[in-house]
Amino acid sequence: MNYFVTGATGFIGRFLVGRLLKREDARVFALVRPGSEYKLDALRTRLGASPDQLVAISGDINEKLLGVSKRDQDDLAGQIDHFFHLAAIYDLTADENTQRYTNIEGTRQTLKLAEKLKAGCFHHVSSIAAAGLYDGTFTEDMFEQAQGLDDPYLLTKHESEALVRQESKLPWRIYRPAMVVGHSETGEMDKIDGPYYLFKFTQKLKDFLPNWMPLVGVEGGHFNVVPVDFVASALDHIAHQDGRDGQCFHLTADRSYNLGEIMDIIAGAAQAPRMPVKLDNRLFGSVPGFVKKGVSALTPKMVLNAALENLDIPPSALKFLTFPTEYDNRRAHEALEGSSIEVPDLESYIQQLWDFWENHLDPDRGERKDELQPLPTLPERVAGKVVMVTGATSGIGKASALKLARAGATVLVIARTAEKLEETLHEIEQLGGTAQAYSCDVSDLEDVDRLIKQVLADHGKVDVLVNNAGRSIRRSVAHAFDRFHDYERTMQLNYFGALRLIMDLLPTMIENGGGHVINISSIGVLTNAPRFSAYVASKAALDAFTRCAASELAHEGIRFTTINMPLVRTPMIAPTKIYNHVPTISPAQAADMICDAIVRQPKRIATNLGIMGQVMHFITPKVTETIMNTGYKLFSDSAAAMGQKEGTPKKISREQAAFSRLFKGIHW
Repeated sequence: MNYFVTGATGFIGRFLVGRLLKREDARVFALVRPGSEYKLDALRTRLGASPDQLVAISGDINEKLLGVSKRDQDDLAGQIDHFFHLAAIYDLTADENTQRYTNIEGTRQTLKLAEKLKAGCFHHVSSIAAAGLYDGTFTEDMFEQAQGLDDPYLLTKHESEALVRQESKLPWRIYRPAMVVGHSETGEMDKIDGPYYLFKFTQKLKDFLPNWMPLVGVEGGHFNVVPVDFVASALDHIAHQDGRDGQCFHLTADRSYNLGEIMDIIAGAAQAPRMPVKLDNRLFGSVPGFVKKGVSALTPKMVLNAALENLDIPPSALKFLTFPTEYDNRRAHEALEGSSIEVPDLESYIQQLWDFWENHLDPDRGERKDELQPLPTLPERVAGKVVMVTGATSGIGKASALKLARAGATVLVIARTAEKLEETLHEIEQLGGTAQAYSCDVSDLEDVDRLIKQVLADHGKVDVLVNNAGRSIRRSVAHAFDRFHDYERTMQLNYFGALRLIMDLLPTMIENGGGHVINISSIGVLTNAPRFSAYVASKAALDAFTRCAASELAHEGIRFTTINMPLVRTPMIAPTKIYNHVPTISPAQAADMICDAIVRQPKRIATNLGIMGQVMHFITPKVTETIMNTGYKLFSDSAAAMGQKEGTPKKISREQAAFSRLFKGIHW
């Protein structure tokens, strides 16, 4: 049996050709554009087909009679049993003229060629898009009832199907596949389309939030999803049944998923936060029109487009998030009865789709370093690199300097006290590492300028800057009315000093084609910790600068990472006795977080407690404020914070102990 196929090397076409060639004495003549013969060669290799079984016919869907030569026309006339037309533009982002020319005029010329070849039956692979935005259930016998055809993709799929119905002189059959996704067993897919537009958003949720946190989704529109292997099998089976000419078949699933359901299913595969609760669409319908218009006016188009671009969602896809149409597929069901061909539930193969997308289609897969693409080791990341660590004579800074030197970095240890710097240098030398010490008061901006000038003269560059030096003050606002200098001192070191280091080093980093700035921030920035207004404000200022700078310098290869450190057992927290009763991590554990930042280069590293605090402040601000205020009232300021002499540490009350245990039970 002989077949002619347009779009044979396309996504559905490849699988259909594979099934056709399994039939006895099957030969497939595939339309191939000049210069694309290699695609057919690859398909032959994939299917184990010879050039005699899978024959290339040179042509182009956009030319008269598809550009098929007179000789090929004469050779194939009367020889084609089935003519399958799959070639079309399936792209929401394509311009209207291109879609009209290819989808409509291309179909007209395909029909004329099929008639010239005297094909036995013309099989037109249309789409559920031919129904437009019909509000209700669209049956296989419906066509003129299509609604909402303003979008060029919907319109051209409808009009190309109209050509077959109205102008074909051959027996015809029409197939309307639903949203076609990857293979149900392998996940194979060739582009981002349909539900795949939700994958990047889900991935970002996974990166930002712990997967145990339930989220609220929306109902949204209808998504009818089918895997490509079902579509190809159904096409092959129905095309060879007798008595089906002049009929249309919906190759759809028995049920559609609303937007919230499909996002929840994707989240399950991605191990992202699930969305078990859905908001009814009618809630949004009750919003007054003037409010909607006001919100729309306050959302500049360029901002919306930028947000969508960041999520890899074309603006033209937004209208389909509320897709209103359901599809009746009783005729297709009848035609497939007894064949064992059926649509599997999306839940049964979503993991294959997700894994294939992460491995092959995620546009950031080259930058993402995860279990699918092994990370470099710390020694591989810092080999030949110059890493500057401030506050390197104790605590987090010293532990980090030792780990980085052991990994092979040239470590520049920065601190005020020369004697302590020598101690750190000695320990690094004992490890066999390479380091150089520089004395600098980071709160003195002129001293910072002197430091960077000397460092660049000595080493020519700094590849990684770890802004670790910092000052913390624990004092209530009520006890700081006459201590404005508390805020000046923390800003001077934690913000202005760190900022001066960054600004002095950025020109060389840009000139060298890249660099990495790691800012040690605090969990308090996420949780808005009471009594730390001076400290948290200074760290929050650095966070805000970092976010802005990262957006400006990404194309220069400059990476910024903010680490919202939990409490670390360092000399800085020793004066605050209450910290003896709350969970902390060791300097070595904190250094591991810094090394992890160097290896992965994420935007932010935070603990589960910090993330939970930030989310709680966003979702339930009043409740969270009450909890934090309760803790504030339970614990008093230290004697030093209140301007008194330190006496014997007081025992904590039962209430204080209970509040401390609450946080000790949380995994950091």
